[in-house]
Amino acid sequence: MPKVLISDKLSPAAIQIFKDRGIDADVKVGLSPDELKAAIGAYDGLAIRSNTKVTAEVLAAASNLKVVGRAGIGVDNVDVPAATARGVVVMNTPFGNSITTAEHAIALMFALARDIPQANASTHAGKWEKSRFMGVELTGKTLGIIGCGNIGAVVADRALGLKMKVVAYDPFLSVERAREMGIEKVDLDTLFARSDVITLHTPLTEGTRNIIDAKAIAKMKAGVRIINCARGGLVVEEDLKAAIEAGKVAGAALDVFKVEPARENGLFGMDKVVCTPHLGASTAEAQENVALQVAEQMADYLLSGAVTNAINMPSVSAEDAPKLKPYMVLASQLGGLAGQLTEEAICEVTVEFGGHVAALNTKPLTAMVLEGLLKPMNEAVNMVNAPVVARDRNIKVSEIRSDSAGDYTTLIRLVVTTEGRKRSVSGTLFGGGKPRIVEIEGIPIEAELGAHTLYVVNQDKPGFIGSLGSLLGGEGVNIATFHLGRAASGGDAILLAQVDQPLTEALIAKVRALPQVVRVKALRF
Repeated sequence: MPKVLISDKLSPAAIQIFKDRGIDADVKVGLSPDELKAAIGAYDGLAIRSNTKVTAEVLAAASNLKVVGRAGIGVDNVDVPAATARGVVVMNTPFGNSITTAEHAIALMFALARDIPQANASTHAGKWEKSRFMGVELTGKTLGIIGCGNIGAVVADRALGLKMKVVAYDPFLSVERAREMGIEKVDLDTLFARSDVITLHTPLTEGTRNIIDAKAIAKMKAGVRIINCARGGLVVEEDLKAAIEAGKVAGAALDVFKVEPARENGLFGMDKVVCTPHLGASTAEAQENVALQVAEQMADYLLSGAVTNAINMPSVSAEDAPKLKPYMVLASQLGGLAGQLTEEAICEVTVEFGGHVAALNTKPLTAMVLEGLLKPMNEAVNMVNAPVVARDRNIKVSEIRSDSAGDYTTLIRLVVTTEGRKRSVSGTLFGGGKPRIVEIEGIPIEAELGAHTLYVVNQDKPGFIGSLGSLLGGEGVNIATFHLGRAASGGDAILLAQVDQPLTEALIAKVRALPQVVRVKALRF
């Protein structure tokens, strides 16, 4: 019988799930690090919330541990690399608090609109400042949602119920899906210009970090109100403070901060700012939901090997792993290449498997393709949750298998359909299982991808390669590999060059300025 240690408080119903499924569950809340290290060796599973710290030292003592289940999203209290090195699966419950966080954002919107915290404090102080707290109605106002995934979609639904107009910016949101939701998809500048209230529900990535800064605020309406229940790094707090002091921003409500716990912050004490201590997931229902989810997931894994919402483990059986390993690398590269080249909302994804690969278990490969495809816009995407993210974004995903691989013995072809076009990339394995890109947008090319890769589409005219080489050389950029492909003489050509160092925006701008350049992109793998 598998044994699970529950070291943080879970509901009785979650504990009963383990017992009903034949798993011995011990509840030992409040263990010290030394006590946890002394006890953990006897258990197959460890169920936690945020209090227990699963350190490398704890994992080293966990001689029988197979899975750590976190009832919640964040796994900052788990040393995931150490767990991976020891073969311990780390699971979380990423979708258990969507409604709770969305409701908190709506609550903060009301608090901002009617000065509720300030009016409450004033009234408790024995004042009767009725004329001081002149609020605004939300009905008829425009709500701008940055990030319209699970949480953002719930916020949109609630706002529509309040008779607000809703616009959303999300590269993964299709126009069709937005129409079904009753909202309007817009670009970011349009959202800034039209919104009376802006709420953020996007992951923190390099593309979204500091998405609300002084330049963004300058594009907004005077009197805009800003809400952040997502991640602190999305907002430049100093710029927000200055905008409130200048009267450009009427108010802000923040549940998250750049530095947490937020004991001190420049926004604290401002009359037009409402602050809460990261309460987005803090409801009894959300805590119950994630506890039940983690119990079910851990039981599934311990009893049948099924993996759900794993942070560090792909859904691949031990039998399939050696066969799939080189294809996993290729699938990741194909998805990453297409994902970094795609800047429009994705409507459909088709993964075609030809030749030898078609006889394998292709589901993990499709998941790996989706991870690479979606990760540029959402760093939280992994192989396990990528299909769920795609489904939630209304992206149609299909697989096609064929015995034929054309000129190759094995081939994976990815076709990404956006609202305006289709893009295809293909790859194969060469001797020793080395992945190679063999086609991009119908243009044949044989290329290997590296950590830093320059992608250029150019007009096929004499002198271009020399100009590019001279530019890179003059900038001190060393070329590791150089691959070219073209459909026909004089038409468009594609260049992929591995370089030895990161490509700066300034350098990319210089490449873009070269004659014959149609498109240029710095890719990372």
